[in-house]
Amino acid sequence: MTRPFGSPDKGFAKKMRLLPLVGATYFMVSGGPYGLEDIIGKAGYGRAVLLLLLIPLFWSLPTSLMVGELATAIPTEGGFYQWVRRAMGPFWGFQEAWLSLSASVFDMAIYPTTFVLYLSHIFPSLTAGYRGWVLKLAIVAISAAWNLRGAVAVGKGSVRMAFVSLSPFLALMALAVYRGMHLGFAHASAGAPETLDMSGAISVALWNYMGWDNASTVAQEVEDPQRTYPRAMLWSALAVMCVYTLPILTIWFAGIPAERFSTGAWADAAGLLGGSVLALAVVLAGSLDGLGTFNALTLSFTRIPYAMALDGLAPKILARRLANGVPWASVLLCSAGWALALTFTFERLISIDLVLYGASLILEFVALLVLRIREPELPRPFRVPGGMAGASLIGLGPVALIAFAIWAARGETVGSLPALLFATLVALAGPLVYVSAKRWSARMAA
Repeated sequence: MTRPFGSPDKGFAKKMRLLPLVGATYFMVSGGPYGLEDIIGKAGYGRAVLLLLLIPLFWSLPTSLMVGELATAIPTEGGFYQWVRRAMGPFWGFQEAWLSLSASVFDMAIYPTTFVLYLSHIFPSLTAGYRGWVLKLAIVAISAAWNLRGAVAVGKGSVRMAFVSLSPFLALMALAVYRGMHLGFAHASAGAPETLDMSGAISVALWNYMGWDNASTVAQEVEDPQRTYPRAMLWSALAVMCVYTLPILTIWFAGIPAERFSTGAWADAAGLLGGSVLALAVVLAGSLDGLGTFNALTLSFTRIPYAMALDGLAPKILARRLANGVPWASVLLCSAGWALALTFTFERLISIDLVLYGASLILEFVALLVLRIREPELPRPFRVPGGMAGASLIGLGPVALIAFAIWAARGETVGSLPALLFATLVALAGPLVYVSAKRWSARMAA
């Protein structure tokens, strides 16, 4: 039996205020400049900065506006899953959840790996062999335990981790400016790469700017969500843009050639500018970034099975909560699944992320329009400006960019399968899983 739309879930004693929600959203989307290195290496400094300033206008801003309207109109646990379910019914709601959880397998497998990768730069013996595997499992376990303390603990912890992980970059930027002032800005022209890969750079930029809807799944764990969500989206977007562009601008000014930049190059830049101590700090901050991102996304993704269980689309045990309101069964099940995913070697294939995430994002924009038509009287404390035309037009940019990224990644493979075909097969499995879930639910109710 499904619950009424928007029905309250009691039991959330403590709720996140603005700053903890901003901190959690920051890590759900970004976590810091890590991951931008390939944009610099593929496009050069000037084009990288231009991409990081322009793409949010057509990608992040429309998504944030959509999230602002739907999260304030339907502030329920499960977020985007509930929006699509309310607009188009349980089948499409299930597909939204399936796409998001499937994408999480690929996303969540990489962050513990990133943690170990950065540590290996300074403590190779600590991460060698089975020790690296133990450290990865430790990240999953720490995040699960942290999340069992509640959304407020995750949000406040995210704020603290953001300040700590960004501290080395403040020193790096100051030293880069100092170096640039002594060398003169003319040297910065040396930062252009020999070969350009704008398609790859755009895809990486899109990946680094996606995930604004993730914070919506904890709506009932947010204090005054109708007022807090729009403000959190604004401040998070500004923080992410600054964290992305300012380090690149200063490194460009310092004259470090762009072709040196690939994954992990921030540590090399720190070593060049500030020596081994700063390089060590950047490496440790990179490891902390992996923990912070995994921890915040655990908060987001675990609310989806919980909401599905309340609607009869997942086992009832997943709806069980602790006294503080945390869906402990969902946290433990998802964490176990992500731990098992660590046994596979997942290369971060942006095409898989963008196909699965892109499909779920398109469903959310469709839900925005359907709810405008079917429920025009639904209270909307925040509305996408421009009426129905504005709500229709804001989805065009994200859809076009998703299509471009998919086209640009057409040559990637997963084993012997084209990556796009692999992602499509995962998405098409959703209806089959839905039929099985409905049959199982009917048998349990009989």
